[in-house]
Amino acid sequence: MTTILVINPGATSTKYAVFRDNEAVLDQTVPHAATDLEIYPTVIAQEQYRLDLILQGLTDACIDLASLDVVVGRGGLLKPITGGVYSVNDTMVEELRQGKRLDHASNLGAILADRIGKQLAIPAFIVDPVSVDEMDPVARISGLPELPRVSFVHALNSKAVARKVAQRIGKRYEEMNLVVAHLGTGISITPHRKGRMVDVNNASEEGPFSPDRCGGLPARSLIRLCFSGKYTEAELLKKIVGSGGMYAYLGTKDLRNAEKMADEGDGQASLILAAMAYQIVKEIGAMAAVLAGSVDRIVITGGMAHSQRLVKAIADKVAFIAPIEVIPGEEEMEALAAGALRVLAGEESVLEY
Repeated sequence: MTTILVINPGATSTKYAVFRDNEAVLDQTVPHAATDLEIYPTVIAQEQYRLDLILQGLTDACIDLASLDVVVGRGGLLKPITGGVYSVNDTMVEELRQGKRLDHASNLGAILADRIGKQLAIPAFIVDPVSVDEMDPVARISGLPELPRVSFVHALNSKAVARKVAQRIGKRYEEMNLVVAHLGTGISITPHRKGRMVDVNNASEEGPFSPDRCGGLPARSLIRLCFSGKYTEAELLKKIVGSGGMYAYLGTKDLRNAEKMADEGDGQASLILAAMAYQIVKEIGAMAAVLAGSVDRIVITGGMAHSQRLVKAIADKVAFIAPIEVIPGEEEMEALAAGALRVLAGEESVLEY
């Protein structure tokens, strides 16, 4: 039996879990109030605070650190890399400490795993970070050389649910063509061709609008808005990611609230919900075309996949493409543990960064 510690730092919480093989024997989410974190000038400065929290939590749960065989952290914003399980090394940790790409909570995943791994002399891994980039060369062309399309994607959950669907069908992930729609705070829709995500809408600047992100916008009109003098650069960036999308129209980022408004007769809410589903449908159709229509399954996942209303609105329009599988929520903790198990079982080779 293999005992795995999984660490998933978020902006407002730290999640950690202990798995014995595929079974979670401990699963904790520790929320962080703004006052807990505001004393730290950067996310990386929270390293010791979060490490102490995890170690104390394991002690309180009577988890013997000596029983751990491997530690897995959520992957951070690294340089573009192919998907898979990576051994945490000094180069990776140093890049994440410097925060060259973004000072993001996920950067702490590998750093904390490295600290614990070295303390216990056990392997430390990350799995399918958000910087996974398996795009075909043709997919990188945007129409302006200075602005190539980049991969920024919910890779961990998208690949995890793709593998789960393949297992249900009795095939290997690498044998299938899938379109995976991750519907969360951000929306990323990916065509998976034989184990590779060959395209993706960058969830922060392309594709469907989401609860608080604008998605793709009319370029000329956006440029005019940028130079209108109405907003600073920081204000516009916040409008695009954080204050855009459904929130900009309805004043709520919670899909359940928006659906309640629609159910109570709010016509604007009904229109915005229909428009979000419409844009998701269009993106799924586009990614199905990337796979030349050869799609084994369409997979709908992420937090918003709990909404029967949204799922039905999407499924009614795309069911003609392929059978639909719905896997609500995000299975990040399970996916991290499963990645380590695949490596330790010899089913997958560990990669070096």
